[in-house]
Parts: sequence; structure tokens; C-alpha cells
Amino acid sequence: MHILIAALHRPSNPTGICRYAVNLAQCLAEIEEVNQVTLVVGNWQKHYFETAFYLKSPKIILSIVDIKNSSLSRNLWFLFGLPKLAKELNPDIIHLSFPIPFLRSRFLCPVVATIHDFYPYEYPENFGYRQVLFNRLFLKQCIYQSDGLTCVSKTTLASFKRFFPSINSKKITSIIYNYVNFDEIIPQPLGEIEDNLYSPFLLTIGQHRKNKNLDLLIQSFALLLQENKLELSTKLVIVGSAGPETDNLSRLIARLSLEEQVLMVSAINDSKLCWLYQNCQLFVIPSSTEGFCIPLAEALYLSCRVVCSAIPIFKEVGSESCIYFDLQDNPVENLSQAISQALEQPSPNRIRDDRFSKSNAAYKYLKLYSKTCQSSCKPNCNDKSTDNYFKEEKSKIY
Repeated sequence: MHILIAALHRPSNPTGICRYAVNLAQCLAEIEEVNQVTLVVGNWQKHYFETAFYLKSPKIILSIVDIKNSSLSRNLWFLFGLPKLAKELNPDIIHLSFPIPFLRSRFLCPVVATIHDFYPYEYPENFGYRQVLFNRLFLKQCIYQSDGLTCVSKTTLASFKRFFPSINSKKITSIIYNYVNFDEIIPQPLGEIEDNLYSPFLLTIGQHRKNKNLDLLIQSFALLLQENKLELSTKLVIVGSAGPETDNLSRLIARLSLEEQVLMVSAINDSKLCWLYQNCQLFVIPSSTEGFCIPLAEALYLSCRVVCSAIPIFKEVGSESCIYFDLQDNPVENLSQAISQALEQPSPNRIRDDRFSKSNAAYKYLKLYSKTCQSSCKPNCNDKSTDNYFKEEKSKIY
């Protein structure tokens, strides 16, 4: 089976979508029945896909698209360039790593799309008035055109049913959690700020967007320093690419005189990310809404103390060892108290949650592909060897 993963995306530094596409490729490449995974990215993404992520399998082929990184160029490529590439490569399945505008009639094979969240409906502030209209249009068009959909959590599927009640019962859908695996990653200190990080530090990961509530975390961090509940040498490390909130966050840091305490970094590889998880005092994720949140699952996997907002997706992904705080009624104070409470607890044991295992994800992806192939009458990806794989893996997992 040959699977083409469309991962061409605007950011010039790694984001959650990029990590998802890489994890999907690595997951599928380990399956005997999959002989090739073509990972399609833009020329501006080539460097960080080759250096930031651990792509070692010979089955994974990077296909670089040389176009201008603009909304118009990307969307035109989705509509016309992707069908042309698919015709040349003749994959058995096309998997869209996030919703894009496309026309199903232009493809000879089934198309599956991953739905991470419904931010255009739930958090339009992330996009701006005009841009959110296009994002809603593209999301809606992708949902209607796809042969199958995978939602990254029960929370995302519930949102799908709420916003698209007329189609959810007709579409082939599956909940497939992101998998977590750092077993082959060798931790490496973050060189450019290594001297600072021998002091204790708190860690958060997220793009600079409104729903991430990074301003709330910065204010709580300042309050804890002011009340002497943190050592004055403690740092707050924010890992994430720039976004709509970057300027506001920079002004807040300056206003609170935290330029020496708050370190903002981006575009780090898996080795450095692993080191940050393993060495932080505490991992904090204060978002108002998320689709899944890979960093939360990664932090738990690497035995971090965790503080997170008490939203449904975090309670779905998280564990009893997490400290949850309320975003209502003085969230700065609530988060500050949760951080103080978490720092007094021992580090949790490493969590091996089967929901986030690679074998579980692979089984569910191939099961989804089989259903969409059967529905689309594509014989090549519904052979007996794939059916046998389903039976074997099901017996292992369940």
C-alpha cells in the first residue's frame, strides 16, 4: 500500500500539524503492508522536516513542492497541483494532515482528512474576521469532499457532530489519538540558552495564539515570583512559533520586567524538546480550547508534573496525576495556586497509555483506510494481507 500524506502548510517553523504529519508517516512506515509513505511538504518546510524530526525509515519519501508560500499559491496547489501529483505517484490513499480545499472528482483514489479542531467556529479570534470566513469554508468543503475523516479526540468528534449534524452519521469517521514515542530520541540540551537552563524552569508549548492563554501563564508566573513562591532564578520557557499574539506577549513580558526570566524559543528538534520535558520542574498548559494537545501527552509520557486548565479535552487526554485549574473567576490566582500545589508533589511515574501507542494508531488508521477503500471500490488497499493485519493487531490491542 502506498499512502500520500499532504502536509504542505504555511508555517516556516515546526507546528503541531507538522508533528502530526511526521508521526502519521512514522506510524504507517512500520507496518509491513505499507510499502511507501510519500510526505508532501513545501520548499520552505524542507529544512525543518529533515532536521527537526526523526525521519529514518526508507519507506518515507519527502516530496518537495516548489511554490510561493502565500495563501493564494497554497490553495491553488491544493486544488490543482495535488491532484496532478497524485496522478503521477498513483497512491492507494491520500491522507490530508489537516483540512484543505480540494475537489474529490480530481482524484482517482480515496481521500481521508484529519480534523484536529473546530477553531474557526469555536475560537474565531485566532484568525481575524475575514480570514475566519475562508477557514470555515475550507473546513466545511474538506469535510463534505472527503471519503473518510479521522478526529483526534472524542472532544473533536463531539464538536463535529454539533457543527455538522446532517453529515456526521453519513460520513466514515474514526477517533484516532496521536501517538507518543520518545524511545529512540537522545536528549540534547538547548544550546543557545543552555547556561540559563541550569536554573529551575517551568515549560509550556504552544503557538502564540489567543486560545493558548500564554498571557495568563506569564501573569501567574510573575505573581509567583512576586510572592516568593518560586525561586528568583526560575525561568519560564515558552516553546512555540510566532502567531497573532506574539507582539502582545512581548509587551506583557516587558511591562512585567520579565525579559530575563521568560525565554521564548521555536524551531527546536525532538532531541532538544525531549531534554526540556525531562528537565523542567513543571509542564503547564493553560489553553481555553484544544483539539488534542500532543505536548500534554508527551509531558505525561516523559513523567513531567503537569498543570492544565480544566477543559474537556485535557481531562480526556490527561491523567489523575495532573493538577487542573479553573479558567473562570480569577484564573491568574487559580493557575498560581495550581502551580504551587504541583511543585510540592513528587514527579509521577512514566505513563504508558495504550490509547497513545503506535500500534494502536496504526491499526485504527489502516482500518479507516480499509473502510474508505471498500466504500470507494478501490481494490488495491483491501487485500487479504491487510485484513490479516487488522485481525492480528486487534488481538494484541484488545
